[in-house]
Amino acid sequence: MTSIVFMGTPEFSAPILEALIQNHYDVKAVVTQPDRPVGRKHVLTASPVKKVAVAHNIEVLQPEKIGGSDEMARVIEIAPDFIVTAAFGQFLPTKLLKAAKTAAINVHASLLPKYRGGAPVHYAVMNNDAKTGVSIIYMIKKMDAGDIISQREIPIEKTDDVGSMFDKLSLLGRDLLLETLPKLISGDVNPVPQDESKVTFSPTIKPDEEEVDFNMSAEMIDAKIRGLRPFPTSYIILSGTRTKLWDVTVLPDKTALTPGKVVLREKHRLVLSTGDHGMLQINALQPAGKPKQSITDFLNGTEDALTEGEQVVKL
Repeated sequence: MTSIVFMGTPEFSAPILEALIQNHYDVKAVVTQPDRPVGRKHVLTASPVKKVAVAHNIEVLQPEKIGGSDEMARVIEIAPDFIVTAAFGQFLPTKLLKAAKTAAINVHASLLPKYRGGAPVHYAVMNNDAKTGVSIIYMIKKMDAGDIISQREIPIEKTDDVGSMFDKLSLLGRDLLLETLPKLISGDVNPVPQDESKVTFSPTIKPDEEEVDFNMSAEMIDAKIRGLRPFPTSYIILSGTRTKLWDVTVLPDKTALTPGKVVLREKHRLVLSTGDHGMLQINALQPAGKPKQSITDFLNGTEDALTEGEQVVKL
């Protein structure tokens, strides 16, 4: 049996690990991030990948930092045929990569060389891309820069958000990996170097990048909201209150109003002006300290506020 050490952490990675197990690859160990506190009660919670490993009685290694750790030494001791990573979240030292007898490979959720880095799915949706995909690459010391072994694309629908695309790309990555591994084992692959002139990056989203700029077009605002949903989520300052935006609709009409003003306020509707004289209908939001709510529930609690023509979004 082909032996593997699998390295990954989030929900994206779990179906990929499960597929390797179900297809009779010998997963010797799983390396994942340490258990983290989750929720308001800070309950120490295992990663999705750890849960899969535990369910199959596979050795679990959880270094805070892999470089120079006892867990790294353990992987080198195992000397698997393959090291397979999928959203592990840490750089791997060259010494560790060389521990794989055949190859160390990465399942990356973008069409490399586009969107190297930690948030490729977020950027693909936020930038309103028509498509994205999965690339399986050889791992080298430089981030996401190894030769491409295989690649497959998938469309991004206007209804997709980061959550739905993670689900789709996880399954796409799973299937592509299962097709690619036998070819790697037999040597029937033709890796393609990445075109460095086409490289773009997708660094982790910073908190100050979560605010929505209403000077953008309605379409790009919608893309940003979907590109940050369900995590880390986007927000605006609405009538002085930090307010998360959960769901909006881009309207085909135009307005003469400048961005961030109320175009229409009815019992069940709130429409705001955007850049390019666009109009954006707000369907669901969440003021700070309150639960997510429909626009109807929100408007019921605002009395005479949000009058038509009023500047309500801080620019």
